[in-house]
Amino acid sequence: MNKKLIIIGFLILGICVIGKLLFSTLKNIKLDEFHPAAIIFVIDSSASNQAKLNEEIKYLRSICSILDPEDVIKILKVSESSYLIYEGAPTNGSTINNALKEFTKLDSNDYGTAYGEALKKAFDHVLTMKKEGYVPSVVVIGDLENEGDISRQIDWETLPQSVENVKKYVPEVSMLFAYAHPEKLDLVKTKLTPVLGEKRLVIANELTADKSQRKLLEAIGR
Repeated sequence: MNKKLIIIGFLILGICVIGKLLFSTLKNIKLDEFHPAAIIFVIDSSASNQAKLNEEIKYLRSICSILDPEDVIKILKVSESSYLIYEGAPTNGSTINNALKEFTKLDSNDYGTAYGEALKKAFDHVLTMKKEGYVPSVVVIGDLENEGDISRQIDWETLPQSVENVKKYVPEVSMLFAYAHPEKLDLVKTKLTPVLGEKRLVIANELTADKSQRKLLEAIGR
C-alpha cells in the first residue's frame, strides 16, 4: 500500500513539474497577431502605358493571389483623371478582372496621367482603412510619367511631405512602385526612402517585379 502511495506521489509530482515547465514555455511564446491589410492599387491605363498594361494587370492579380481572404483591396485607375474602379476582397477574381477589363480600356479622348490626383485619393483611403483596423499599403503600377494637366500630376518636391503627413497617423504605411523605368524608380527611392525607410518602400522594374511580392508581404508585417 505504501509503495503504491509513493509511486502515485511521484507520478503526481512529475505531472506537476512537467505541467509547470509547459506553462512557462507557452507563456513565453509570443504568437504573431494577425492584422488584415488594405492594399490600395493605383494602375496606369493611359495611352502611353497601354503596351505594358496586360502584364501589369497580371502583376496586380499575382499580388491579390498571395493576400488573405480577410484583406481588402481598392483599385484606382489613372489616365487623364483618377477614380475608384473596384473595392472588396482580393479573392473575387472574376469581378476584379471584369472591372479592370471594362475601366482600363484605351480611350482616345483621354490624354494625360493624373498620378498626383490618384496618390491623394490613395492616401485618403490609407487614413480611412487605418481607422477600420487595417494595415494599409499603396501599390503604384505604371510608368510614373507626368503628362497632361499639370495640376493632376505628381509634384516630386511636395510628395515626401505628403507621405510624412500620412505617417503621422499611420506609422506602418508602406508603398510599392512597380513597372516604371529605373530612372523614375531611382527618383522615388531618393525622395521617399528618408520618409518610409528601406523596409516600407519597395521598388521594382519590369525585370524585378516577380521578386517584389515577398517584399510587400514583409512591409505589411507578414
